[in-house]
Amino acid sequence: MNRSDVFVILTTLKPLESVSAAGKMNNRAGSFLQNLRQFRTLVPTGRTVRLYPSGFCRPQIVYSNWNARNFLNNFDNTIQSSIRCLFQNALICKSGDDGFQTKGIRILTALTIDRLLCPRRLSFDSKHFLVSDNGLKKINFHHEASNEEVTKRTKPTPVSCRKLSEKCNSLSDVLDLFSEAPTFPSSNYFSAMWVIAKRMSDDQKHFEKQLMFNHPAFSQLCEHSMREAKIIHCNSLLFSLHAMVKLGIPQNTLLIQTLLRVVQERINECDEKCLSILSTILEAMEPCKNVDVLRAGLRMLVDQQVWKIEHVFTLQTVMKCIGKDAPIGLKRKLEMKALKQLDQFSVLNSQHMFEVLAAMNYRSVILLNECSAMVTSNIHGCPLKILINILQSCRDLRYHNMDLFKGIADYVATTFDIWKLKQVLFLLILFENLGFRPVGLMDLFMKKAADEPGFLNVKSLVSILNVYSSLNHLDTCQAHEFLDVMTNALTGSLHHISSENLLNAVCSFCLMNRFPLAPVNQLLQKDIINELLTSGDVERNVHKLHILATCLKLDDAPYHKDIHLALPKPPLTPLQPNAKAGEALSSLLGEGYFSKSVQLPHNYYIDFEIRMDTNRSQVLPFSDADVVTSATDIQRVAVLCVPKSTYCLGSTHPRGFLAMKMRHLKVMGFHVILVNNWEVEKLEMKDAATFLKTKIYSTEALSTADVNLQSTC
Repeated sequence: MNRSDVFVILTTLKPLESVSAAGKMNNRAGSFLQNLRQFRTLVPTGRTVRLYPSGFCRPQIVYSNWNARNFLNNFDNTIQSSIRCLFQNALICKSGDDGFQTKGIRILTALTIDRLLCPRRLSFDSKHFLVSDNGLKKINFHHEASNEEVTKRTKPTPVSCRKLSEKCNSLSDVLDLFSEAPTFPSSNYFSAMWVIAKRMSDDQKHFEKQLMFNHPAFSQLCEHSMREAKIIHCNSLLFSLHAMVKLGIPQNTLLIQTLLRVVQERINECDEKCLSILSTILEAMEPCKNVDVLRAGLRMLVDQQVWKIEHVFTLQTVMKCIGKDAPIGLKRKLEMKALKQLDQFSVLNSQHMFEVLAAMNYRSVILLNECSAMVTSNIHGCPLKILINILQSCRDLRYHNMDLFKGIADYVATTFDIWKLKQVLFLLILFENLGFRPVGLMDLFMKKAADEPGFLNVKSLVSILNVYSSLNHLDTCQAHEFLDVMTNALTGSLHHISSENLLNAVCSFCLMNRFPLAPVNQLLQKDIINELLTSGDVERNVHKLHILATCLKLDDAPYHKDIHLALPKPPLTPLQPNAKAGEALSSLLGEGYFSKSVQLPHNYYIDFEIRMDTNRSQVLPFSDADVVTSATDIQRVAVLCVPKSTYCLGSTHPRGFLAMKMRHLKVMGFHVILVNNWEVEKLEMKDAATFLKTKIYSTEALSTADVNLQSTC
């Protein structure tokens, strides 16, 4: 028989009527004793609640030896102290205000424990809800105490995270206070420790964390936090989990995994603030089963509540957390929500939106354009870290905004003296990744690097050479002095430079048509060549060694032209020339007057080859015999159809590899003509032919080109 049956028996006992006859009183007493015998078989006479230091209680049933006579003599006292604290949804039974009456037993009132002793209604399978401030002890409730006294006696006194962080100076101080008098909720202790840790230096923080893990009260605090996870408020649970993760508690521990499971079960309790905290937690954690499940739950919750989010910061935090593999529909919904709140964006929100969209891997051009305009107009005073994040995000999103890039470059150039050379170099590396050539900033850096060569180490040296060679930037006034400084720095680093770094540096010099003697000699040693061909990124190394070999043969290098490197042949990648350009040339020149897809020595490839007189006024017939014949009065013209990526961003300044190819084609006797693919594609066929005509014929020959064309048709 369960407790509900006991309650039925108690509530169905009929009240006794008052009589004066002794016989009737004896009958009444006998009936009453019979009911008591039935009742004593169902419930124990005494029940106490044992409180544990963890802040929770377990009921302990105490069975005593008793008989009916003793029970009858003490029945009044027993009824008066019959407040019973049971588990969740159990009963609290108490007598009437006047105790036991001679007129009979009053009908007992029953109260269901709901929110009397708990901060919130218990869910799931928890059996604990009481808290204690004084360790292990027993409590008894008496009917004489009022409801306010009972509530005051059992209601926990929350410990303030702010007061703890102000009172304590170290993580161990917080744990000492907890071990002396643990109070509810335990989550505030972790939050206080994280607030204190944020005030420390990295070395001090590392030392304090080791003391925290070794503290005897740390494991007890973790146990308390696990027990309280289901009953504390959701934001307190999330704040404590965030503090634990930031404090460096390993993610695979029972504590972290337990809290992750509880958060999964309680995720529907999250409001906007909780969504922000949860997003921050997931962003800081490594992928695992519980994290992945929780992230999926967050996505579903955000999908339902996205239109209810009021603060831009919360929206951006959630967007950053949902991940690159989130459904495209959810990403678009978040984009629409962000566009709807554009009028609420602060400068900081606009700066942060680049990183948010990169974390989502979602290229919203509208959002990026709006944020770029706000960032550019408020660029002064922007921290370097923000500028770096913006450029990195633009690179990841393949977003190119000339006004934004110019604004950043001009701001850094204007305030050049306040920046360290390493900071400016990092920005230049990002600009090179984006293909943007900040002329003024690169000139300033070139001059500063030449004046202060002491900051050059191997890593920075290789990076500088790569930036300037890739963007093909050599100021005529300062190039010689700058390259001399770079050459001396590389020569002084030969005793400890790696083979790959040496190859990268020498290859950058080759792109700039410069050949430092000592570095090239060391690179050409057989043991270094063999190392490059057998380790690391072999394909990339082979490509750069081919560039070196080609430059040594074609450029004016101080080496013997018969130097031969036994290199594997690079893979041939047949490229199709621009079809529209080929059709326009056919209509302009006629068949047989040009050749397409021409493969040249040194692994060079050109789209079209045209043969003309030396004045480039007349196109000559193109045949096999003419190819073999090397007449001095024939000008070979190489037409290269190039994409935008071969130029620096927003200009027609060729980048390093295109500039080197043009230089080598001229050495091989070609006149080089660049045809921009994107320009040809926009033109009609007639206009495309006219466009190519102006490119092929010299300015002086354009007036007579029509006559020449008629004779070749």
